[in-house]
Amino acid sequence: MLCKRTYKNQITIPKKVMEEFDGVEYFEARIREGAIVLEPVEVKPIDESRLVQARKKVAELGLTERDVEDAVAWARKK
Repeated sequence: MLCKRTYKNQITIPKKVMEEFDGVEYFEARIREGAIVLEPVEVKPIDESRLVQARKKVAELGLTERDVEDAVAWARKK
Protein backbone atom coordinates (compact mmCIF):
# COMPACT_ATOMS: atom_id res chain seq x y z
CA MET A 1 0.00 0.00 0.00
CA LEU A 2 1.22 3.45 -0.87
CA CYS A 3 1.86 6.07 1.84
CA LYS A 4 2.83 9.68 1.28
CA ARG A 5 4.96 11.87 3.54
CA THR A 6 3.48 15.32 4.20
CA TYR A 7 5.44 18.55 4.34
CA LYS A 8 5.39 18.14 8.16
CA ASN A 9 7.10 14.71 7.83
CA GLN A 10 3.94 12.85 8.80
CA ILE A 11 2.84 9.58 7.24
CA THR A 12 -0.69 8.25 7.35
CA ILE A 13 -0.76 4.49 7.79
CA PRO A 14 -3.55 2.85 5.78
CA LYS A 15 -6.61 1.73 7.74
CA LYS A 16 -6.22 -1.88 6.59
CA VAL A 17 -2.76 -2.02 8.14
CA MET A 18 -3.85 -0.39 11.41
CA GLU A 19 -6.75 -2.82 11.79
CA GLU A 20 -4.10 -5.43 12.62
CA PHE A 21 -3.01 -3.29 15.61
CA ASP A 22 -6.35 -2.60 17.28
CA GLY A 23 -5.84 -0.74 20.54
CA VAL A 24 -2.17 0.04 19.92
CA GLU A 25 -1.45 3.72 20.43
CA TYR A 26 2.36 3.90 20.36
CA PHE A 27 4.97 2.45 18.02
CA GLU A 28 8.77 2.37 18.19
CA ALA A 29 10.21 3.56 14.87
CA ARG A 30 13.52 2.11 13.68
CA ILE A 31 15.54 2.01 10.50
CA ARG A 32 16.57 -1.52 9.54
CA GLU A 33 18.44 -2.23 6.31
CA GLY A 34 17.14 0.93 4.69
CA ALA A 35 13.51 0.32 5.70
CA ILE A 36 11.32 2.03 8.30
CA VAL A 37 10.13 -0.54 10.83
CA LEU A 38 7.33 0.22 13.30
CA GLU A 39 6.93 -2.02 16.34
CA PRO A 40 4.01 -1.69 18.77
CA VAL A 41 5.02 -0.77 22.32
CA GLU A 42 3.16 -0.68 25.60
CA VAL A 43 3.64 2.53 27.55
CA LYS A 44 3.53 1.89 31.29
CA PRO A 45 1.95 4.40 33.65
CA ILE A 46 4.36 6.79 35.34
CA ASP A 47 3.89 5.18 38.75
CA GLU A 48 5.55 2.00 37.47
CA SER A 49 8.57 3.79 36.07
CA ARG A 50 12.11 3.13 37.27
CA LEU A 51 12.35 6.67 38.57
CA VAL A 52 9.30 6.23 40.80
CA GLN A 53 10.64 2.88 42.03
CA ALA A 54 14.01 4.48 42.82
CA ARG A 55 12.33 7.31 44.73
CA LYS A 56 10.32 4.79 46.77
CA LYS A 57 13.49 2.88 47.62
CA VAL A 58 15.30 6.07 48.67
CA ALA A 59 12.34 6.97 50.91
CA GLU A 60 12.28 3.45 52.43
CA LEU A 61 16.00 3.68 53.21
CA GLY A 62 15.60 7.16 54.68
CA LEU A 63 18.34 8.60 52.48
CA THR A 64 18.77 12.36 52.36
CA GLU A 65 20.23 14.66 49.74
CA ARG A 66 23.33 14.90 51.90
CA ASP A 67 23.71 11.09 51.82
CA VAL A 68 23.60 11.16 48.03
CA GLU A 69 26.11 14.03 47.86
CA ASP A 70 28.47 12.12 50.16
CA ALA A 71 28.13 8.97 48.07
CA VAL A 72 28.88 10.86 44.86
CA ALA A 73 31.92 12.53 46.45
CA TRP A 74 33.16 9.14 47.68
CA ALA A 75 32.71 7.55 44.24
CA ARG A 76 34.55 10.39 42.50
CA LYS A 77 37.61 10.01 44.75
CA LYS A 78 38.48 6.64 43.24
